Amino acid sequence: MTTAEARPARWISARVRILLWLLGVMAVALAAVAMTTRSILVRDVDHRIERLLAQESSEFVNFRNQGLDPETGRAFTDPGRLLRVFLERQYADTDEELLGLVRRDHDPDPAMLVQPREIPTERPLHKDPAARRAIFAAPEATGTLERPAGEVRWAKVTVARHGGEPEAAFVVAFHPERELAGADEVFRILLAISGVALVMTTGIGWVVAGRILRPVRLVRGAAAQLTEQDLTRRIPVQGRDDVALLAETFNAMLDRLERAFAAQRQFVDDAGHELRTPITIVRGHLELMGDDPAEREETVRLVTDELDRMSRIVEDLLLLAKAERPDFVTPEPVQLAELTADVFVKARTLGERDWQLAEVADREARLDPQRITQAMVQLAQNAVQHTVPGQAIRIGSRLEGARIELYVADSGPGVQPQDAEVIFERFRRGTARRGARTSGAGLGLAIVRAIAEGHRGGVRLEPTVGGGATFVLTLTEEEDR
Repeated sequence: MTTAEARPARWISARVRILLWLLGVMAVALAAVAMTTRSILVRDVDHRIERLLAQESSEFVNFRNQGLDPETGRAFTDPGRLLRVFLERQYADTDEELLGLVRRDHDPDPAMLVQPREIPTERPLHKDPAARRAIFAAPEATGTLERPAGEVRWAKVTVARHGGEPEAAFVVAFHPERELAGADEVFRILLAISGVALVMTTGIGWVVAGRILRPVRLVRGAAAQLTEQDLTRRIPVQGRDDVALLAETFNAMLDRLERAFAAQRQFVDDAGHELRTPITIVRGHLELMGDDPAEREETVRLVTDELDRMSRIVEDLLLLAKAERPDFVTPEPVQLAELTADVFVKARTLGERDWQLAEVADREARLDPQRITQAMVQLAQNAVQHTVPGQAIRIGSRLEGARIELYVADSGPGVQPQDAEVIFERFRRGTARRGARTSGAGLGLAIVRAIAEGHRGGVRLEPTVGGGATFVLTLTEEEDR
């Protein structure tokens, strides 16, 4: 199944999803800002109208209670005269309308006194008899009148003689259409600005999302092009953000995969190379084996030796392959003196040599005792193979600052300078030691190096005083995990 076939039918790229989420959040935020701004403006209009109505009503009440008729110099006795004089002295706002309503006998429509000016509204209150009657008859002192021609906010102060029924009323009306239209205009402007901002955000967000997700696309492209034969592609790391960390993590994963595949290929190549010879020997002896019992016995012995050698090669190769795994070394607290003594005791059984325990480091360290023992015994076996009975082999351990050193020194022929590096590679032996009798495949020192590197250290070769070779394991103590 191809990548395109594996995608869902409604596949949407991360770039589009990020942009949609960004636009959605911004649209909600901008709409909320616009609506909140309009609500604040409308609320301010309401408060202004309420203050204006209260102020005009209060002024009329004061005039009614304290004012004097300019013709008589006394208090007003005629409601109509009171309203007329008050209206003549008032200056109303543009959208404000001041009226005086006086009850007439047997006439439902009260007489009206009004300032001689035009109101910027579709139908002023002084041209709407039905609205005037409704306000005059209303028991409330303030209210809102909904009309097809527009909303009217009003307040009234009634005038009565000696506690009788109201004979007149002062009405202040406010037409809020223009004020509300201003709030609506601001709202529309904010919506237009929000639309432009969303368009700009779309373009900028598309470019920014593309730049941010570029390493992700590179990761996807690199992953699509990866094969077992080519694991060399890497993602260029730019910046110091999470996406850059993703690219670094992906590159680190590719490094591990490349090492794993390289180790696998090397294992297969090494196994094929080293096992081909014993298989050929076994096949040749079996094909040439006759009926003579002595010949058959010798053939079986040779075949068994070759099979044993094949088994050791496979075990060594598996061990080297396991060295790439994180659990290859399992550190634990170990007494170096005890570990060195144990290695010395085990090495003495490898051959009749002049075994010497040279020096011992007396401290505790976190090491893998089994792996260290395996490496030291391998070095001791290597020393036995390149010495003769009676020659000295020294084993010891010491501290060099924060590092630990364990060594095996022999008095054999030594190692040629040109072989000092290659002897630690797989299936390689030094030229000066090829004459020695050995059944190994050249994996021993490679295993020693793998164990040392597993302890974050290494192995080196030093000349031995008086001749011979000294192999030193340099280890770094493992911290608690």
